[in-house]
Amino acid sequence: MTAVVATVRRIMRGGWAIRSAALGATVLMAALAGGARAEALAIVNARIYPDPQAAAIDAGTVLVRDGRIVEVGTSVTLPDDARVVDADGGVVTAGFWNSHAHVLPLPLREADTRSAAELDFALRRMFTGKGFTTVFDIASFPSGNAAALRRRIEAGEVTGPALLTVDAPFFPDGGTPSYVQDLLDALQVPSAEVATAEAARARARDQLEHGADGVKLFIGAIVDDGKGVVVMDATIAKAVVDEAHRRHKPVFAHPTTLAGVEVALEAGVDVLAHTTPTGGLWSDALAKRLVEADIALTPTLALFEIEVRKEQAPESVVAQVVSVARQQLRAFHQAGGQVLFGTDVGYVDLFETRREFELMADAGMDWRAILASLTTTPARRFGQGDRKGRVRAGMDADLVVLASDPADDPTAFADVRHTVRGGTLIHSARTAAAPSSRPGVAGP
Repeated sequence: MTAVVATVRRIMRGGWAIRSAALGATVLMAALAGGARAEALAIVNARIYPDPQAAAIDAGTVLVRDGRIVEVGTSVTLPDDARVVDADGGVVTAGFWNSHAHVLPLPLREADTRSAAELDFALRRMFTGKGFTTVFDIASFPSGNAAALRRRIEAGEVTGPALLTVDAPFFPDGGTPSYVQDLLDALQVPSAEVATAEAARARARDQLEHGADGVKLFIGAIVDDGKGVVVMDATIAKAVVDEAHRRHKPVFAHPTTLAGVEVALEAGVDVLAHTTPTGGLWSDALAKRLVEADIALTPTLALFEIEVRKEQAPESVVAQVVSVARQQLRAFHQAGGQVLFGTDVGYVDLFETRREFELMADAGMDWRAILASLTTTPARRFGQGDRKGRVRAGMDADLVVLASDPADDPTAFADVRHTVRGGTLIHSARTAAAPSSRPGVAGP
């Protein structure tokens, strides 16, 4: 390891920029071959965006020790024990958050019994290979599975992101979503419906006491029995919100319709998990009400393309639905709303993030606003802004290395070269395993 660092130092002191991809790969592989985890890691030759509003640091270095960023700048001295990752002129940002995901697919929903290799592979395909160092699972089955996966990740047995979870969701009485029923039947898990405020409050209390980091309400549930959308009673929603807020935990809501948005406002939820494109345009007045109520939004725009195409709708209908979803995000963003990046991956099997970035940009969010939705906004929203979301000394060493600059094209956020969590390199595009054909492993 000392020889690797010395080689890099000689190159840098000689005034050379490490531009060769081949040399970068050689340095990286030599560093990784060291075996035992080093105390320090240095990302060199990078354009660094310390936060969404800060000026870039060109030809910079980020030095990490013991899971924290210790120095950021252009004249950082590399310690002898550092692992060195050449950014090759790429961009470094804080690690990304996915604020709307699900650990539902196999093998993830069998976290207690699947091998570490299977779970590593699935987590890389869904999350770490896309730059996500923190993920909020906002509904999964069976109850407790996400917590089991988190335990294996935190124990170092499985390589993955920091995982937050709401555990099982809350459905309205008679409102189990049609697209969830088959999974519940297959897993033989109890109904997630709640019929009274008392029952809802009791279950929220139980889940939160057993480690849930928030709760999720299906305020508007799509069913298949002719009812269309079943809307949760506002008193039930409010009971869950009150219990979560008493413990300082966030409440996510799946609104589906404008009526669902109204219940979310009345109940005091924290995050709308989607826009409502089948409900028509959002007025400026509605967007202002959401912002004044301090409700954040995870737009999940690409989801609507996928869902409408599942119904074999004409492309003109797909375009119309997505156009409305974009308008709703635009109205919310222009009103000053807090936008959280999320993909609904785990429900949908589109792991690629490029289309979501493209649609967010089309809705009027520039690259800085998109970066905020990936970093500073969720970190603050979920109570971790003092240690996550920025590339600054003292912050957690959760980092992403991009191949190209999102200031030139926001879809560059999808071009992830390396992902670092807590100072450990957990994904490298240069050394990632090829897709597996093993049964039960999540695929694209």
